Amino acid sequence: MIEKLQRISSLIGNTPLLRLNYEPAGLYTKLEYTNFSGSVKDRAAYNIIYQGIINNRINKDTVIVESSSGNFALALAHITRILGLQFIPVIDPNINHSYETQLKLMVDRVVKVTEQDATGGHLLTRLEKVRQICEEEPNSFWTNQYENPDNYLGYYHSLGNEICNDFDRLDYVFIGVSSGGTITGVSQRIKEKFPNVKVVAVDVEGSVIFGCQPRKRFVSGIGSSKVPGLLASAQIDDVVHVSFDELVMGCHELLKEQMIFCGGSSGASYAAAKKYLKQHQVPADANALFICPDKGTAYLDTVYNDQWAREKSAQCMPLSKSLAL
Repeated sequence: MIEKLQRISSLIGNTPLLRLNYEPAGLYTKLEYTNFSGSVKDRAAYNIIYQGIINNRINKDTVIVESSSGNFALALAHITRILGLQFIPVIDPNINHSYETQLKLMVDRVVKVTEQDATGGHLLTRLEKVRQICEEEPNSFWTNQYENPDNYLGYYHSLGNEICNDFDRLDYVFIGVSSGGTITGVSQRIKEKFPNVKVVAVDVEGSVIFGCQPRKRFVSGIGSSKVPGLLASAQIDDVVHVSFDELVMGCHELLKEQMIFCGGSSGASYAAAKKYLKQHQVPADANALFICPDKGTAYLDTVYNDQWAREKSAQCMPLSKSLAL
C-alpha cells in the first residue's frame, strides 16, 4: 500500500504562493486548493494514513472512520479509494451539498447525524457516532483529526517547511482554526525560523475553541464545538474572532479584489488579516501570510448566495460590528 500511496505524494504540497494587491504591507496567500483532492486537508490525511500503514495500524482490511465537516473526509475518500480501503465518513447537516454528493459517489457508506449536541452544533454527536462505528468494526482505524499528532506533523513537515522556504522574513501569519492541525504544525515550524513571527488564529463567533459562548454556526471548515486537543502544542500569539457577516464579506472581497475564488475559512482569514494589519498599523515592509484552504465552488449555494447569506445573518443576530481583537 505504501507504494500506491507514494504515487500521489507529488500531487500534495508545493502549492503556489501569491502576493496580493494590498497596501501598505506585503500580503501573501498559499493556494491550498491546488492539492490532490482540492484542499489543505490532503497534507494531514496523507500523513495520518502513511504513518498508520508503516506502524502496522492499517492493513488491506482496515476500515477507516472519521468525523468531518467536509474537506478532511474528501481527502480521506480520495486516498482510501486509491488504496482500496473501506472508508466511513461521519457528517452532519452543515456539510456543503456538493461535498456530500462527492462522498456518496466515492465511498460505499456515508453516515449522517442530525441530532444537535449540547453546544448547538453536531461535532460531539458525530464523534459519538464514530466511537460507536469503531466498536462495531473490529478492524477499524479512527484517524481522529482532533487528537492525532500525525495531523499537525503533516503540516509541520510540509506546509510549514514550504512557508519557511518561501520567505526570508515573515512577520504575521493568519490561520483559520477547526481541528487545530494546520495552525499547530505550521506555528511550530515557522517559529523555528522566524522566532518573532506573530501567529494569529482566526476563529468564528459561536465557536468554543478560544472561550466564546457556543452558538449555531452555518459555515463548515472553521470553528468547532470543542477545543481540539492538538492546540495544546500550538504556538499562537493572538486570536481574531470573525462574525458570520464578516466571513461572507471576506469571501466576496477576496474574489472582487484579488480574483481568488475560495471557501469560508479563506474569506474569514482575509477579513481578519486586513482588519488586523490596519488596526495594528504594521510597517510597510512587513510580510503577512494567510492560508486559502479550499476553493469556493462548494460554497456557491451558501456564502456566495445572497439570499442564503441574508437568512443566516438574521439568525446570527446580534452580530458584532467589527472584528473582536
